[in-house]
Amino acid sequence: MEFSLEQIWASMGTLAKVVVAVLGVMAVAAVTVTVDRLVLLYLARKRARRFGGELGERLDDGSPDDVRALAARQKRNPLAQLVQEGVEAYAKGTLRPGHRVSAGELARRAMTRRADTISADLRRGMSVLASVGSTAPFVGLFGTVVGIINAFHGIAATGSGGLAAVSAGIAEALVVTALGLGVAIPAVLLFNSLSTRIDRFELALSSAGGEFADWLDGLDRRPAADESAELTDRPDLDHARDDVLLPNAVALSSVAKPAVEDYA
Repeated sequence: MEFSLEQIWASMGTLAKVVVAVLGVMAVAAVTVTVDRLVLLYLARKRARRFGGELGERLDDGSPDDVRALAARQKRNPLAQLVQEGVEAYAKGTLRPGHRVSAGELARRAMTRRADTISADLRRGMSVLASVGSTAPFVGLFGTVVGIINAFHGIAATGSGGLAAVSAGIAEALVVTALGLGVAIPAVLLFNSLSTRIDRFELALSSAGGEFADWLDGLDRRPAADESAELTDRPDLDHARDDVLLPNAVALSSVAKPAVEDYA
């Protein structure tokens, strides 16, 4: 018998062909997910870098409204989505000055929730790679068992255990086993590679989001113009940060310290 793939495929039983078809579908799914995630990560990094440069210029002398307008113009940009979520939460927080949670803290919490959503979107389809990498060897092993069964059927049909009787079944078993490993090993390697890339991007996104949250928190702690003027004109007032943060705080005049002679 000629041991070519065509001959082996022709000699395969229906069940073995079904196993090969399943492995083929799993391979196509793994390749599709890999290409989709690679393209998504490439575009996400490219857009985030461009938006990060524009955002850095706005943070120097811009206002939250300018940042919101800049982020709203971005399409399918994870960093822009994160920034927009934070600045909108900050704007809502400024409308409630007496709230026990500051506007900057509200923005930070909103950005954390949005980061979780972005992370889930970046990892969409990764479970397919994990499933293919973990189950493909067992699917191939099932094909191996089917091939061995066919080999025993050949022995029963010919009444002898010669090479001609078992060669077709053994070849079928080995081919399916190799196909299962050939699908599983690349899937595992691709899963690990994509997970590392996604982790790096999430780390960069978290760092950029933290810096923007610090900027919003600085705006929340910055005194208003009239308050700054009053504090400048009144040197006897306490310039502590808490007096500025509390909207109804009353600054107390400093008590005159006794002279050294009073303790004599």
